[in-house]
Amino acid sequence: MSLARILLDSAATTALVATMALSAPSARADEKVSIMVGGYEKQIYLPAKLTEALGYFKDEGLDVELLNEPAGVDAENEMLAGAVQGVVGFYDHCIDLQAKGKFVESIVQFSQAPGEVELVSAKHPEIKSPADFKGMSLGVTGLGSSTNFLTEYLAVKNGLKLGDFTSVPVGAGTTFIAAMQQDKIQAGMTTEPTITRLLKTGEASVLIDMRTMEGTKAALGGTYPAASLYMQTDWVEAHKDTVQKLANAFVKTQKFINTHTGAEIADKMPKDYYVGDKEGYVKALDAGKAMFTPDGIMPEGGPETVLTVLSAFKKELQGKQIDLSKTYTSEFVKNAK
Repeated sequence: MSLARILLDSAATTALVATMALSAPSARADEKVSIMVGGYEKQIYLPAKLTEALGYFKDEGLDVELLNEPAGVDAENEMLAGAVQGVVGFYDHCIDLQAKGKFVESIVQFSQAPGEVELVSAKHPEIKSPADFKGMSLGVTGLGSSTNFLTEYLAVKNGLKLGDFTSVPVGAGTTFIAAMQQDKIQAGMTTEPTITRLLKTGEASVLIDMRTMEGTKAALGGTYPAASLYMQTDWVEAHKDTVQKLANAFVKTQKFINTHTGAEIADKMPKDYYVGDKEGYVKALDAGKAMFTPDGIMPEGGPETVLTVLSAFKKELQGKQIDLSKTYTSEFVKNAK
């Protein structure tokens, strides 16, 4: 065989191998999706980081970038600006945004209770109910956030006007704790593990507990769907395959939470989430695990409760017709593998 023929055959073989490599399934790039989480160290938003840790995004061929934003309202703004494709935040934003002419829908409903607690500083034992909020500074994660919505509702429900108190954006975790220690806030709404940290030191006590279904119904009058994955409706319609893969991954996580102990779940989470107290983290998780839906489906009657709560104090919603069927969809969770 001539040298020219050998070189020609070698080149053809190289080209064939290259073509096969390019066409192989393993060479396909994962689909990139960016999701903003309203504080992914909060236990209420645990499904986001847990799904990543369990490898469920990768199993679906997704390259999901989780971005942290302490206040849900800021995460919402990032999505509306097109910086991210989805938000892990409270479902109530979907209703609030429709009143402003923007259509956003919950794709996977993570929880059926807010997982929030109104804490009162030990320095202010005179606060015995939301009726005592008059003249007080109340901590919320951010202005326009779900903690702000719930705080305003509880105050109005107990006879106050919105101008009778001041909502102070203090985030969660260390910044919330510092604000209470420095008496910048006399009470405030927060989640685990911040709740356990303040109760353990005796610096705060529980005024209203919405970590359980019973406590939520007592405070808000019904099931209150809270943590969810929500996305702009237009984006969902244009990327149904990607959204289905996200739903597949998250529904697997909901089932994992439903079938594992707090300790087993905690072992999958970053150690810095324990804030130096793994025992307290696990205890809080075991106590609040029932707030998570087992399958990602919107709880029956939940959207109506949220609309009733928001309508009590939000002028933008009063007198408006809100189509609740456009604020969530069960299509993808029902089709999940």
